Amino acid sequence: MRINAVEKRSMRLMDAVVILLLSLTLLIPIGLGPVWGETVAPESASEAEAFMEEGAETWPEGDAGSEAGYDETGGVESGGEEEVTFVTHTEKARVLSVVERIPAPEEQINLEQTVQLEILTGKFKGQITETINVLSGNYIYELPVEEGDKVMIHIEEYLDNGDFVIYVSDYVRDTYIYWLGAFFLLLLVAIGRMQGVKTIVTLGITLALIYKVLLPALLAGYSPIMITVGIAVIINIVTYLVISGVRRKSFAAMIGATLGVIIAGVLAYGVGSMVRLTGLSGEEAGMLMYIPQGTQFNFKELMFSGILLGALGAVMDVAMSVSSAIDEVHRANPLLKSKALFGAGMTVGKDIMGTMSNTLILAYTGSSIPLLLIFMAYDTPLAGIINLDLIATEIVRSLAGTIGLVLTIPITAVIAVGLKGK
Repeated sequence: MRINAVEKRSMRLMDAVVILLLSLTLLIPIGLGPVWGETVAPESASEAEAFMEEGAETWPEGDAGSEAGYDETGGVESGGEEEVTFVTHTEKARVLSVVERIPAPEEQINLEQTVQLEILTGKFKGQITETINVLSGNYIYELPVEEGDKVMIHIEEYLDNGDFVIYVSDYVRDTYIYWLGAFFLLLLVAIGRMQGVKTIVTLGITLALIYKVLLPALLAGYSPIMITVGIAVIINIVTYLVISGVRRKSFAAMIGATLGVIIAGVLAYGVGSMVRLTGLSGEEAGMLMYIPQGTQFNFKELMFSGILLGALGAVMDVAMSVSSAIDEVHRANPLLKSKALFGAGMTVGKDIMGTMSNTLILAYTGSSIPLLLIFMAYDTPLAGIINLDLIATEIVRSLAGTIGLVLTIPITAVIAVGLKGK
C-alpha cells in the first residue's frame, strides 16, 4: 500500500506542528529560578539577614583574613564566642604564576604551591589574588596546577568584614565538553537531516524534564516511584510523537516501552526488597542523608527511579524497532494475518535482543571495573562478592533492566498487531 503525495504532505505538516508544540515546552522551565549551584551574594545588611533565614552557613569566628585561622578545607578553628556568616561562590580563574616550595619532612605534605590567580567570572571578575595549593600525595584529592591552567575556585566571602578565602577546587573542563556536545549535535543534523533535528528536540525536552521537573520533585520529597513513572511516560510520548508523528506504530511503541520499563522497575524493587538491598550502596546516596534541605528519602524507591531511567532508552529503542517492523510488513502486504505480523515483529526483536541486552549489561558493568579489579586482585570468593550490597544492587539493576527489555518485544508486537485491527 503506497502513500500518496497528499498523505505525505499531511504527515510532514503534522510532524512540524508536533515539533513546534513540543519545542515550546522546553522553554517553560526556563526562568523559573537561578541556575543550580549559583550562589548570589547579599548586597546589604537586610539581604544578608534574609540570606541567613534561608540557611546561610555559620562558623565560629576566627581571624577571617589570616591563613592561621583556617584549616586546609576553608573551615575555621573553633573557640570564638561569636559567629560569622559567609557566602561561597564557585567561579573560574586563570593561573598566572606558580611558586613551589618543598616543605620540611615533619610537615607531612609533598609540595606547596603559591598560586597567583586572575578571577574570570562572577562579582570578583578581573581581580588578581593568591592562594596556597597544598599537594599531600593523595592523588584522589590533590590538584597540581601550572601557569596558564584554567581552574575552578571556591571563594568564601565573609559578610561581616568583607574578607574572603580562596582555594582551588578543580580544573575547568566544560570548554571541551561543550565542543564535544556541539560536534555531536552537528553530526546528528548532518547524518540524520530532519530526523537529526527531531532527535535534538527530544533530547532537549528529556533533559528539561529531568533537571527541571524530576530532580526538583525528588529533592522536594515527592515519591520517587510516582514522579519517575510519570516522567518516563512523558518522555515516551514526547519522543515517539516527535520522531514518528501521530501514527499507530508510535502508540504501539509508547505502550510497549512504558510497560517494559515498569516491569523492570517493579521486578527490581520486589527482588531488591527480598534480598534486603538498602539503596545506599553508593557514596552519593549516603551523602543525601545530610543535605541542607533535610529531605527524608526512601532510598529503595530512589534505586527504583534509577533503574527506570537507566533502562528507558534501550527499551524505547526495542519497542520502536518492533513496532516499525510490523508497520512496514503490513504496508507491504496488508493481507497478512496477525500471526505473520506478530512473527515479523518477533524476528526483528530477537535480532535486537542480544545486542541491546549486552548494551545494558556492559553499561552497568563498565562503571564497576575498578571495583571488580580489586576483587580479582585480592582473590575474593564469589560468595563474598555477590552478597555485597553494592554488587547485588548492580546485578539486580542489570538483570531487571534486561528482563524488561526482553519482555518489551512480545508486548509491543501484540499491541502493534492489535492496533492494525487484525
